[in-house]
Amino acid sequence: MEILGIDIGGSGIKGAPVDVTTGQLTAERFRLPTPQPATPKAVSKIVAKVARHFDWHAPIGITFPAVVQNGITMSAANVDKSWIGAPAETLLAEATGCPVRVLNDADAAGIAEMTFGAGKGQSGEVMILTLGTGIGSAIFVNGVLVPNTELGHLEMNGLDAEDYASDRIRKEKDLNWKKWGKRVNKYLAVLERLFSPDLFIIGGGVSKKFDRYAEFLMPRVPVVPAELRNEAGIVGAAMAASSLAMAETDE
Repeated sequence: MEILGIDIGGSGIKGAPVDVTTGQLTAERFRLPTPQPATPKAVSKIVAKVARHFDWHAPIGITFPAVVQNGITMSAANVDKSWIGAPAETLLAEATGCPVRVLNDADAAGIAEMTFGAGKGQSGEVMILTLGTGIGSAIFVNGVLVPNTELGHLEMNGLDAEDYASDRIRKEKDLNWKKWGKRVNKYLAVLERLFSPDLFIIGGGVSKKFDRYAEFLMPRVPVVPAELRNEAGIVGAAMAASSLAMAETDE
């Protein structure tokens, strides 16, 4: 079954059709810059362009960098604050003309990693962290998702953790891999004290360069890079929309 997955991020909006039985993209990923300001109207237009690029007229799964409850965005990280309380599923369905399922971006990446990637077959508590413009988090306990954790907003040194240890901060402050890796390590230490996970999985674009900072990460439990890399959000979004596609088939 093929479903279009779209990943809305603070710097880019990217998508591709996904074979949800294998987790493989079935076409080359298409990416457009996230509009600034990233208002509901502006973002909806870009999402619609991504859907049109693939000439898509079927269910779509879409990630969003926020708490998402019942299709409504309840927070707004790295996008315009007008998203808070916005009916995201309704807005994006109207823009694309397709049935839409919206979920937290890190939750989507986690779903993909737990099914096809580094978390496959893992029991206990697994924590997926996406390090990019911000920091997304997803927690799975014996394979079951605890949604909308948003642990990038834990306080560290008087800042949101993502303003201390995200990949955006590495670039903005021109931190070398050692200095940034030590910041990430401090963040992992906070998470260990609070949640005692059995495994950390590091996702986001920076997962491709894991070997450059891995030696500076020293939690008590294993830390591994995401296997689906920066495509995990797209794959997880498509998987989350599977129920919409099956409902259409049943009709």
